[in-house]
Parts: sequence; structure tokens; C-alpha cells
Amino acid sequence: MIDGGHEQVSYFSDTETGLRAIVAVHDTTLGPGLGGTRILDYDTEERALEDVLRLSKAMTYKAAAADLDLGGGKAVIVGDPDEITDEALFEAYGRAVDCLAGRYITSVDVNSGVDDMDVVARTTDHVVGTSDGLGDPSPITAHGVFHGIRACLEAVYGTETVADREIVVQGLGKVGRTLAADLAARGADVAVSDVDEAAVAAFADEHDAETVPPEAVYDRDCDVFAPCAVGGVVNDETVDRLECDIVAGAANNVLAERRHATALRERGILYAPGYVINAGGLITVAAEHFGGAREDAYEDAAAIGDRLLGLIERADERGTTVLEAADAYAEERLEGAESTTLAQP
Repeated sequence: MIDGGHEQVSYFSDTETGLRAIVAVHDTTLGPGLGGTRILDYDTEERALEDVLRLSKAMTYKAAAADLDLGGGKAVIVGDPDEITDEALFEAYGRAVDCLAGRYITSVDVNSGVDDMDVVARTTDHVVGTSDGLGDPSPITAHGVFHGIRACLEAVYGTETVADREIVVQGLGKVGRTLAADLAARGADVAVSDVDEAAVAAFADEHDAETVPPEAVYDRDCDVFAPCAVGGVVNDETVDRLECDIVAGAANNVLAERRHATALRERGILYAPGYVINAGGLITVAAEHFGGAREDAYEDAAAIGDRLLGLIERADERGTTVLEAADAYAEERLEGAESTTLAQP
């Protein structure tokens, strides 16, 4: 906690339902920590703790860089997602969140959805992403990534149009599929890749798109590589294989390590930091928290493009990576705000 600057880490257990959860609140300088609940069957408790610490810190930077008055938090429920379906467990989890008295606000994340948040809402008010709220944030996340890609094209090629640009989308989950469809509809030459062969085939048939085998996706010559699946895909093995000018996608933690941002820059590849370009989901649940409308979230997500262009310019001026420029901007916001750490709920 001290090394990462975390304010609070809470473990929760409920013997009746089998709930095992960890909630990490990283920083509440700008507001309550908001972040989703991830459900995974971690190999060890240590892995679960490492994940929630890392993710909650990333949420602090994501909120700060997106100019939101929110802090960073995250939760993990440990167990097999296919087996964690009992409503009583999610009600127990809601009581756990509620006892944090508003310092943490939860929402959807990997393997948790709107229906789950509806159950959590029975036992706490500190939840967003419910069916009574603004709904599934995935389309708005994709909308923000689309505008982020346009900003990167503007920076590299001098024009933001996606028409006739070759863009490889890795991952056809809810965000990746929507992004790929939007790009194709606007004239981009889209190629898609996913471990789910059926999803790839269905998308290719519907949008007349090319397909790329998962093992060959890093070698595909293109203008933009858009990772929208798992993190860590830019690593020691893949960084020199990339045949693109831009890496910009919806995946969290695209880089295996921060030094890979420098490696991309040295190769002349522009990297859009994931926590900047994929902030549309957070923007959506923030709008719900603050009483905004879905249209407001779409508008704010579109502004990700302008924000990213500003960070690219700042990086060029300072001779740094865009990741370093984004971190610096987020830290300036945190340092300039009056801390509410451990203050009232």
C-alpha cells in the first residue's frame, strides 16, 4: 500500500454465500474512488491483491487524466465467474461496499454486468452501471476509442479521417466489436482477430472484413493496431514485430511494462495510453454518478480525441512518451487539488 500510494485495502468474506472479495481505494484527492468489480478465479490470493492494487491505481490516473472529479478504486471477487451467480453473494458484496460509506463506488468490469450491479444496488447506493442508470458503457467506450484513433491519425498523417486506413482490431468483445463496426462503417479497411473463431467469422461476413489469425496479428502490416482484448500484448516478444505506425485500442494495460512505451517511441510508433483513450466507460458511470445523461457521456467521450492530441503535443514538446505526458498531467491535477483523503464519506 505504501509503495503504491494506496489509502485503503479491505478484505471481505461471507461464509454463507462464499463471497471472497478485496476492495482497494487508491486515492480520493479528487473525489470518491470509482472503479469496477472484476470477477476472476485467481491462482493465489497474492495475485488477486496485486491485480486490485494495480487496477485501482490506474483508475486514479484515468479519472484525473479525464478531468473527472473522482478518485481511483477497484474491487475483485475471487472465484470462477461461471459459478459466481448467486444473487445472495452479490447482495453480500453490496453490504461490503456499503460499509465503506461512499469512499468506494463500484460498477461493472470483467465478468460482472448490469444485472449483477442491479443486485448489488439492493444493499448499497454506492453503485453505478445499473439498468436504472445509463446502462452498458461499452458503446461509449468504443466511441471514445474511435475519436482517440482519429486524433492519432491527425498527429501522424495530418488528417483524422479513417477512410482507407488499414486498422487491425485485436479482440471482438463488446467494445472491440463496436469499434471495428464503426471503423468499417466510415470506410476503414478493417481486419479483425480473436481467439473466438466464430465471432471473427460472423463479423467478417457481416462487414466484409479481413481476418488475421491470433498468432499473426502482431506481424500484420497496417496503419493502426488496436488492441481491444487482454493486456500486456506489447511486450519483449511482440514490440519488434509490430508493423504499424500507431498503437491505439481499448484494452487496459496494453504494455507489459512501462519501458515498452519508450521502445515503441524509439521505433517511431505512436502509442495512445490505454487509460486515456479507453476512458469512455469511466466517463459513462461518472455521468451516472453525477446525474448526467447518456448523451452527455457520448459528448464527453468524443472529447477524448482533443485531450489525446493535447497530450501528444505535450510529449513532443518535452521529448517524452505520450504515457509520460499523460502521467504528468494526471499528477498535476492531483497535486493541484485539495486532498480529501480519509475525509467524510
